[in-house]
Amino acid sequence: MPTIDVYNVEGKKVSTVDLKDEIFGIEPNENIVHSVLVNYLANQRQGTQSTKTRSEVTGGGRKPWRQKETGRARQGSIRAPQWIKGGIALGPKPRSYTYRVNKKEKRLAIKSVLSSKVLENKLVVIDKLPFKEIKTKQMVSALEKNKVEGKALIMLPEKNEAVQKSARNIEGVKTTLVNTINVYDLLKYTKLVITLDTIKKLEEVYA
Repeated sequence: MPTIDVYNVEGKKVSTVDLKDEIFGIEPNENIVHSVLVNYLANQRQGTQSTKTRSEVTGGGRKPWRQKETGRARQGSIRAPQWIKGGIALGPKPRSYTYRVNKKEKRLAIKSVLSSKVLENKLVVIDKLPFKEIKTKQMVSALEKNKVEGKALIMLPEKNEAVQKSARNIEGVKTTLVNTINVYDLLKYTKLVITLDTIKKLEEVYA
C-alpha cells in the first residue's frame, strides 16, 4: 500500500495518507493505456472533411469533343477526375470515427496512469483547497509553494466554482472532476494535484 505525504496550501507537510493498492498501486498496463488513449482521440475527431465527387462539381454533362478522329484521347466529361476542377476520386466524405471501448479497460487504464503518477513522484496531495472566492493569485501561490511547475492537472471530487475559476487563467493548468477524468488529460499534464476528498471519491468510484 503506497504512502504519500499530504501538504497544505502553504506547502507544509501536515500528515501522510495510505493509498489503496487497487487504484494507486497496480502494475501499469501500457497496452491498455495506449488502446484507451487511441479510442479517446478517435472519438474527438469531428469527421467533417469532405471532397466533391464528379456528380457534385460544376461542368457540362456532354462530351468535350467527339469520340474519334480528333487526335486526342477520348473524354466523356470535363467533370471526370483527370480534369482540372474535375471531381475527386475516392476522396474523404463525412464519417464518424467513434467506437466503444470496454468499461473495464477504461477503468484499468485510469488506474494504470494513477499508479504511474505515484511511481514517478508526480502526484501531489493537498489536504484541501479552502478557496472562498475566485483568486488566481491565491491558486498560483498554492501551486508554487507545493513545487507544482509546468503542466498540472487539478482533480476535484465535485464542482467548486472558486477553485475552477481561480485556476482557469493559469497557463498549463487545468481542473477536472473525478467523474470526468480521462487518460488523455492524465497523460498530457505532468503533475496531478488532488485533495484528500478527491482520494475518497476515487476510492468510491474505482475501488
